[in-house]
Amino acid sequence: MPSRRSSVYRCTECGAEHPKWVGRCEGCGAWNTVAEEPVTRPAGKRGRAKGSVPGRAPVRLADLAVQRVSRWSTGLGEFDYVLGGGVVPGSLILVGGEPGIGKSTLLLQCAARLEGQGIATLYASGEEAPEQIKLRADRLAEDCGNVKLLGEVRLEEIIAQASITGAKVLVVDSIQTTYTEELEGAPGNVGQVRECAARLMRFAKDSSTAVLLVGHVTRGGVIAGPKTLEHIVDTVLYFEGDTSSDYRILRAVKNRFGSVDEVGVFEMTGRGLVPVENPSAAFLSSRDSSAPGSAVTALMEGTRPLLVEIQALAARSGFGTPQRVATGLDHRRLAVLLAVLEQRAGLKFHEQDVFVNVTGGVRLLEPAADLAVVAALCSTLYNRPVAADTIFLGEVGLGGEVRPIVALERRLAEAERLGFRRAFVSSRSRPTSALDLVPVAHVAELARRLAA
Repeated sequence: MPSRRSSVYRCTECGAEHPKWVGRCEGCGAWNTVAEEPVTRPAGKRGRAKGSVPGRAPVRLADLAVQRVSRWSTGLGEFDYVLGGGVVPGSLILVGGEPGIGKSTLLLQCAARLEGQGIATLYASGEEAPEQIKLRADRLAEDCGNVKLLGEVRLEEIIAQASITGAKVLVVDSIQTTYTEELEGAPGNVGQVRECAARLMRFAKDSSTAVLLVGHVTRGGVIAGPKTLEHIVDTVLYFEGDTSSDYRILRAVKNRFGSVDEVGVFEMTGRGLVPVENPSAAFLSSRDSSAPGSAVTALMEGTRPLLVEIQALAARSGFGTPQRVATGLDHRRLAVLLAVLEQRAGLKFHEQDVFVNVTGGVRLLEPAADLAVVAALCSTLYNRPVAADTIFLGEVGLGGEVRPIVALERRLAEAERLGFRRAFVSSRSRPTSALDLVPVAHVAELARRLAA
């Protein structure tokens, strides 16, 4: 009788299995994503895991009593806001981000505040020794003295200590350094990451312990490990921002207990992360409205309007091929807007180096900011500053037309709250606002108004 395979080859993006290693996944077409994964036990000998919960009989939905989800507030307003009101008991939360962005600092602050409320917390670290974490804790404004630290990477020991100490919140830093003894692979490989996350999920649901995982981010900007890791957890949070900037943005890309795409803004200080209560004012605080090439727009991050400044600079190119550099904006979108201005408005950028920057480390993910990018480009080309109390809200089509955007009135209300008086919007929009609304039908019309 032939023996079963001791390993399988599985795609880290889509999870498709292959009989041998291949350079390109046959399931999703991604390159260099197939990795070897050891098999835990022969399929014919699988049984119920030791200590698992017995099977439950199915019930009718009509017979289930609706219970309000209770939450634990961390005391960090922006973190609670992104989670939907606080940490839900029994939930599995994944916090990802680049090295040094502040993931461990944020979770250590949360652990200290929860412990201060009498909610037992265990911080298990495989990245740093307890003595190293103590050095960071001494710099924080929170009193971390009661937080229980565990320098351990074995999953079985982490779960055992969480049960012994009666922890209601378990922080695992990080999921890539944790491994289970049931698998032979090294920590951080596909099998270890997925199995550890799955077992922590079962532990969280069975014991009603909230588990917070730290996840590393790859060069491509996604959490390292299989893509299925994001499907296992209840909530996925990404820490964004330039490490050279003081501001950090925490974004919810998945949340079973709240809204997705919500963002929280923090300021990194010498004493830890401080929530920013008014992000729009913070992002615009350093704006020089007298300089050409500056325009303001309002983004919708989940349910929150956020005002940001877009800067543009156009200078005569000293090379054969002009440069196109975008920070916080997709360079392909910038190329499209430049082509529209060239073809539909007659503006000459083909001999100009163009640089566009979104201040504060914010990334433009929606087309509602197109009109502001166009206004900044026109302003720098004409070398004329835009009025400081003006905001631009609209999507630009390939024909040069300015299209309406969603949640326009909420964006205008946020602009009015911060002292803006005039707004350029699509002529097809009919919003109600106290601002002076300037309807614009085409980018050529906007260019003429800014040149006047």
